Amino acid sequence: MTASVLVVDDHPVVRSGLRAVIDADEALEVVGEAATGEEAIKLAAHLRPDVVLCDLRLGSGIDGIETTAALRALDPAPAVLILTTFDRDAEILGAIEAGAAGYLLKDLAPEMIVEGIRRAATGDIVLAPDLATRVLRGMRNPLPKLTAREVEVLRLLATGATNREISRSLFVTEATVKSHLNHIFTKLGVDSRSRAVAHAQETGLI
Repeated sequence: MTASVLVVDDHPVVRSGLRAVIDADEALEVVGEAATGEEAIKLAAHLRPDVVLCDLRLGSGIDGIETTAALRALDPAPAVLILTTFDRDAEILGAIEAGAAGYLLKDLAPEMIVEGIRRAATGDIVLAPDLATRVLRGMRNPLPKLTAREVEVLRLLATGATNREISRSLFVTEATVKSHLNHIFTKLGVDSRSRAVAHAQETGLI
C-alpha cells in the first residue's frame, strides 16, 4: 500500500528535490506541496495525507512546531515528520511535544529520509539515536517556561539593547522591563544579562 505525503517547505527548490526523492520510492507518493504552515493545514485537511514532511522554519506565518500541533488536531490526523537544518534542544523537544512523529536533519542521505517517512507512516517514532537521547534528557529536565513577553525581552537583550531601548520597543515602562528581567534570571538560574542571553541561545530559547 502506497503512503501519501505532503511536503512543506518555504523553498521551491527544496520541495522539488524532496518530491523527486520521495516519488522515486514505490511505497510513497507526494500528493501535494505547501510553502507555509497555513497552506499545509488547509491542504492536509483536503488531501488527508498519511505523512506531512515539514520544515521547522517556514518564513512568515506560523512555524513548523505550530503547524505540527494544528495538523495533529485534524481528524484524521497525519503523522508529521520534521525535516530541518536546526538541531537545538528546545526545537526538537518542542516538535515532539507538539505531536511530531520524528525529527530529521536535512544533511541525512536521501534514503534515510525516505526510510524515516516510511516509518512515520506506520506509526513509528523517527529520531536519530543522538536526538533521541537529547529528547529524553529534555523530558527529564524540561527547559524553563518563559512567557511570550519574556522571550521578546530576551531577544532584544541579545541585540545589546538597554532597558530603556527595550521599554521603547515593547511600549512598556523601564520598571516593567526590570521585572521581566528578574523573572527571566530566576527561571534560567543566572545572575547577569550576558549569562541569560548565552543560556537562552545554547538551549534554543531564542
